[in-house]
Amino acid sequence: MNQTLTIRISDDIKEELNELSKEENKPVSDIVRESLKKYLTIYKFRKLRNMVLPFAEAQGILTDEDILK
Repeated sequence: MNQTLTIRISDDIKEELNELSKEENKPVSDIVRESLKKYLTIYKFRKLRNMVLPFAEAQGILTDEDILK
């Protein structure tokens, strides 16, 4: 079920969203929805990464490159 969320944004952000909407030929609501999904995904990833970081460090995995090895 979809719900409506009301937020306040500056005129500058609204203007940028409108411009992007025209360039991408997408409704502003779709752009905002996609942006929120990406933000939440990154947030969850960072939270998970911070949880496993001590275990990885104990195994000598200190960088992203170490993971790829």
